Amino acid sequence: MIRHACLTVRRVLSVGLRCFSHVSTGEIIEDEFEWTHLSRQASLYVHWPYCLRRCSYCNFNKYISRQSNEHIMTECLQKETESLLQLSQVSSITSVFFGGGTPSLAHPSTIAAVLETVSRQANLSDQAEVTLEVNPTPVGMSKLEDYCRAGVNRFSIGVQSLQDEDLNILGRDHSSHQALQTIEEARRLCPGRVSVDVMFGRPKQSVESWEDELSELLRVCDDHVSLYQLTLERGTQLFKQVQGGQVTVPAEDVTAEMYQCARRTLDQHGFLQYEVSNFARHNAVSHHNMSYWKGRQYIGVGPGAHGRFVPLGDGGVTREARTQTLEPDVWIREVQQRGHGTRRKIQLSHLELLEEVLVMGMRMSEGISHKHWELFSPQLGLCEVFGTSTEVQELLQSGRLILDDRGLRCSWDGLALLDSMLPALLVELERQICQQLQKDCHVDAKKKTSNPR
Repeated sequence: MIRHACLTVRRVLSVGLRCFSHVSTGEIIEDEFEWTHLSRQASLYVHWPYCLRRCSYCNFNKYISRQSNEHIMTECLQKETESLLQLSQVSSITSVFFGGGTPSLAHPSTIAAVLETVSRQANLSDQAEVTLEVNPTPVGMSKLEDYCRAGVNRFSIGVQSLQDEDLNILGRDHSSHQALQTIEEARRLCPGRVSVDVMFGRPKQSVESWEDELSELLRVCDDHVSLYQLTLERGTQLFKQVQGGQVTVPAEDVTAEMYQCARRTLDQHGFLQYEVSNFARHNAVSHHNMSYWKGRQYIGVGPGAHGRFVPLGDGGVTREARTQTLEPDVWIREVQQRGHGTRRKIQLSHLELLEEVLVMGMRMSEGISHKHWELFSPQLGLCEVFGTSTEVQELLQSGRLILDDRGLRCSWDGLALLDSMLPALLVELERQICQQLQKDCHVDAKKKTSNPR
């Protein structure tokens, strides 16, 4: 059971951080809305798989384009968007996020074409958040205004570092000066709707240098900051360099202090931490990512994209986890032949759905409210599931976890330790769901015995 819990954490977080890896009609859906209403809405993630080069730390689904096939890619993104929207039968797309890869390599007309396809199939409000990830190079910056004309109203800029030496080690193709210029231009075009991604735990980085870098970033950034710890992914160039001793990265206790330092610094500058890795002021949260963390439906389009939705068009009644074909050339052929490149689809069991709601919901500072949990688990409330476990009680008594009339959430200290607490929560969830199933089976058996045909 513990092994299953650890695998669940790894599975859900990997999906969550990459593909769940940003927007809304401006009216966030409140928990009291009925499940049937939620099933008519979804967010949309669109994956652009191409990059000019591969960063030394990156193992995402990205490819170096060997030919100019943007026209074909655009047609296929439109076709798959249309097919999956019809399959889901959603009436409203609450947000769109263009990720990658490097979607700022795509021509603005490609972005416009996809958004036009969405609008033909479902309601896409003029106020809906439409985010595009931007690589802060001169080429990326030169197209920002055209992206706005195409329908983009929020930018997520992959700054990663303001140290040129570190950018070189990471294999990035921009300079710190270019990053600062891109932030300035993006803020001019979309004031209050620009996010910056920055990475800590980089080679040779110290807590002191990180503090200085944060101070510089806070002088120029907009109202949203995403912090990511550098992870060494097996098979990447950086992993091999660290394994071979050519490069060293900070120790675990040092990166932990970097994270806490960033949390304190951002708080002092008016940024509210609303999720493990995300901070916003003036309520400039990423509504698209909020839809992931709240367990809402999302549709993934493009090579390697993930989705979670009920395929009502095929007569489906339960949510499916769907993954599109990874390799762009193969994906293109599949979309041309059958309208979409879905390689894998799995019906989520009730337990698997609740595991995702738990793991993703606990990433938010607000945690999971009782009403929200009841949408997915009407029979077993949060107190019934987690209120009697000895191990969960220890987490509650330590002050790292809070279960009260608001719901279940981490304390400020606990949020930094979430990964270490999730296995205990998942084990208890599985135990309680299994017990409930056994009770239901017992009741059904009794009914059959007392009412023989």
